[in-house]
Amino acid sequence: MSQEALPFEERYWPGLGAYQDYYRRSVEDIEEFWAERARELVWTRTWDRVLNSENPPFYRWFEGGRTNINLNALERHGSHGRGRVAYYWIGEDGTRRVISYDDLARYVNRVAYLLRETLGMGKGDTITLYLPMIPELPVFMLAAARIGAIHSVVFSGFSSGALADRIVDANSRILVTADGFPRRGRTINLVERAREAVARAKELGVEVEKIVVVRRLGLGIELGKREAWLDDLLREVPDKVYVKPMEMESTDVFFILYTSGTTGKPKGIMHGVGGYMTYVYNVFKWNWDPRPGDVYWCAADIGWITGHTYIVYGPLMHGMTSIMYEGAPDYPDPGRIWSIVGEYGVTTFYTSPTLLRLLRKYGDQWVEGHDLSSLRLLGTVGEPINPDVWKWYYEKIGGSSAPIVDTWWQTETGAAMISPAPGISLVPLKPGSATLPLPGIVADVLRDDGSRAEPGEKGYLVIRRPWPGMLMGIWGDPERYVETYWRRFSDPDNNVWIYYPADYAVIDRDGYFWVLGRADEVLKVAGHRIGTIELEDAILTHPAVSEAAVVGAPDPVKGEVPLAVVTLKEGYEPSEELEKEIRERVRSLVGPIAEPKKIVFATKLPKTRSGKIMRRIIISLIQGRPIGDTSTLEDPSAVEELKRVLGASS
Repeated sequence: MSQEALPFEERYWPGLGAYQDYYRRSVEDIEEFWAERARELVWTRTWDRVLNSENPPFYRWFEGGRTNINLNALERHGSHGRGRVAYYWIGEDGTRRVISYDDLARYVNRVAYLLRETLGMGKGDTITLYLPMIPELPVFMLAAARIGAIHSVVFSGFSSGALADRIVDANSRILVTADGFPRRGRTINLVERAREAVARAKELGVEVEKIVVVRRLGLGIELGKREAWLDDLLREVPDKVYVKPMEMESTDVFFILYTSGTTGKPKGIMHGVGGYMTYVYNVFKWNWDPRPGDVYWCAADIGWITGHTYIVYGPLMHGMTSIMYEGAPDYPDPGRIWSIVGEYGVTTFYTSPTLLRLLRKYGDQWVEGHDLSSLRLLGTVGEPINPDVWKWYYEKIGGSSAPIVDTWWQTETGAAMISPAPGISLVPLKPGSATLPLPGIVADVLRDDGSRAEPGEKGYLVIRRPWPGMLMGIWGDPERYVETYWRRFSDPDNNVWIYYPADYAVIDRDGYFWVLGRADEVLKVAGHRIGTIELEDAILTHPAVSEAAVVGAPDPVKGEVPLAVVTLKEGYEPSEELEKEIRERVRSLVGPIAEPKKIVFATKLPKTRSGKIMRRIIISLIQGRPIGDTSTLEDPSAVEELKRVLGASS
């Protein structure tokens, strides 16, 4: 871990002292602090109590308060903001749309009317949204919220089986999808998958009454009895209809979003109306210091929590102008992302380390042809960023002047928990560290026995106090909620409740947090527990390496040993000498016990469309087991290549 700090000009951000003062005030009286933050938003009824903690860990925020996200994402901007652009939408095939706040409000109201009056949806009903990255996705999310319905967004890269499971668990009567979307020049047919999912859901006891289909590509699909084109349905809806936002209790369920767990069954994470709204509004402001004229781009997918928070609700509550891009980040060429930044004058860019490693792999020539001088802030999300990539991002993309907001958080937390906060006072940055807990967040690192780890000692990241953006529970499974997130370190007999996110971390002597990856992504080599992220970070320090995925391979003596699949940057070729150098890096930086038994070179790793490496596929190939569902893969040819290279190395 680098202890080097990169300070920024005091005239622009007051620095560490100002942040520490603000943070101290925030945790002295957390309830009053969050009450002040909530008062910045529109409520139709003020809450009776800020936090109900009578039934921990089922905490409830702003009990008695009433509001609707639409009041803060659309209505609150008033006539002065209606002409402002909400989204610049860019399709992979070159299609473009410009959507103002006025356009968005009109579209949301018409869809809300359709959902309520034509389809009979209302408060508490669940609507499953299986849509690509098109403007209709945030429109349906807002429209559902407007009438009090609960939306469940399912990533459009998921298979029909995964979609069916989520429809059944959420008990959705309405499914919204699109005819299809382009991906790397191919056409993905979503209607086919939707039909398969609906048939499967019926077998499992849930009947979907209507499939609403958005016409994205005009594929000429013939729709069945229960299916209808969105544009046909909207012909029966007045053009300027107004649907008054339903008054929602702060503690009502706002949305469900499914995330993976240690079992095969996904967890339906529930977020509440008032707590999520308050937390997201404030954290977005702290993270991105929004200013008039900003063009903001979160290069993620709305099918994940990052998109919910940082593409839809956070930017809209602040009246931001956002980029929304449909396609692959390196199609039709590796400069696609940077050309969009230059063309639209993007000021704030937020993405994953996985994407950065991918784009860096192609070489700096794809960056250098574009004007990135508009960038004011950079951000990372989804996994720890290794210092080498951090420095490349800072120097090559940000011109050594745009600070990097490295955010740690989860689906369950609602928004960032540990990260720099330029909107308050940017602290000195350390490459690879998410820096400090945000205001109101009490984080710590504990040993196995629950005692506090010393500075520099690896332990388990925990959150000691509730926060407004926290999940309300797991849909239909309260026992799993307690067992998964609260059992590990809590002491119910003494009313001590500690949230456990299952991540390793270290706090350095300056109080900075270094998140080391999942505690359940751990190898046990000859009795020693080694986090895969530590090995991958060591491999990534080699100048030839672009990406690395480390998994455990069975070993008759040691139980399991590390195996690394490595991709190289442009201009480098696999060789025995290079493999030796990488092994020596790992031995030097982590220790001899961590040295990979095998290093396999490949041109690509198996990844989802959101950029997450699918390590389970590598493990299945090593163990000779069926690889299972590959419908979320960005490029299926990665699996065929891995079969060849793993076979050749065995």
